[in-house]
Amino acid sequence: MSVKILISACLLGQPVRYDGRANDDKTDNFRHQLQRWQEAGILIPVCPEVAGGLPTPRPAAEIDQGDGEAVLQGKARIISRDTEDFTREFIDGAQQALACAQRHGVIAALLAARSPSCGSDGIYNGEFNATLREGMGVTAALLSKHGIPCFSPEKFPDLLQWLRQQNKAFAQQFID
Repeated sequence: MSVKILISACLLGQPVRYDGRANDDKTDNFRHQLQRWQEAGILIPVCPEVAGGLPTPRPAAEIDQGDGEAVLQGKARIISRDTEDFTREFIDGAQQALACAQRHGVIAALLAARSPSCGSDGIYNGEFNATLREGMGVTAALLSKHGIPCFSPEKFPDLLQWLRQQNKAFAQQFID
C-alpha cells in the first residue's frame, strides 16, 4: 500500500484562501520535501471550503461559540464578520474532504493553520480580532474523528516523525 497524505490545496500554491491567495509561503522551510512527495503522487490536495461550494475570494469566516467539533454537533456555527452563516458549506466541504481521504487511503493530513476548516492546533476565536484559541476547524475535527491525524505547517517535523514511526520503508525513501 502506498502512503497518501491529504494536504490543503493552498499550501501547494493554489489561490483558494478566502482572500484569493495561497498559503505556500507557510511551507518555505520544507518546500523541497513537498515537491518530492507531489512528484511521487503522495499528496492529495483539497480545499474543503471550495469543495463545500464557497467561491474564491469569499468573506473571512470564523467559528462562533465553539470549535469544529461543536460545529459538527450542531452546537456552533461558522459566520462572516457581517454574520452571514457559512456553516452548511463548511460541513459539506469537510465531508467531501473526508470522502476524498477515504477514497485515496490517506493516512495523515497537512492542513492550513488557524482556519475554521483546516486548523488543527488552534483556531481564531470567532470575534475577528486575530486572537487564537484551542480547538480544531471542522475538516480537521472530522478527519481526526475518523482516525486521520492532522498536522499544521508549524508541526511539519511532528508529521515527519509520525511518518517515520508508521512506515519505515516510506521514511527511508521519501524523508530527507
